[in-house]
Amino acid sequence: MVSEREFIELALSFNESIQQPHFERTGFKVKGKRMFATYLSKDNTANIILSLEEQKTFCALDPEHIHPVPNKWGERGFTTFHLNHLPQEWVQEALYSAYRETLKPKKS
Repeated sequence: MVSEREFIELALSFNESIQQPHFERTGFKVKGKRMFATYLSKDNTANIILSLEEQKTFCALDPEHIHPVPNKWGERGFTTFHLNHLPQEWVQEALYSAYRETLKPKKS
């Protein structure tokens, strides 16, 4: 299980990561770059923005508690993690993957 405090600490542990409001969620992005994750405290879930390949890999670990966001965003790699049911190591690795993707130059 990953608590809200633990998730926030993990998301902010990367170089130049910042926290900011994002609609009803808390967003995490790299300063001057795009968002790599959002957190919703009311149900202790996170949407982590993965490459499509990484999304498939993480979803295969636990399809009940890790799944694509059920809309067009999910088709772009946005992946919901139900933090009450997942080990910290998986969440940390997913956040790191999302952070690394954010540092890559945007495709034209």
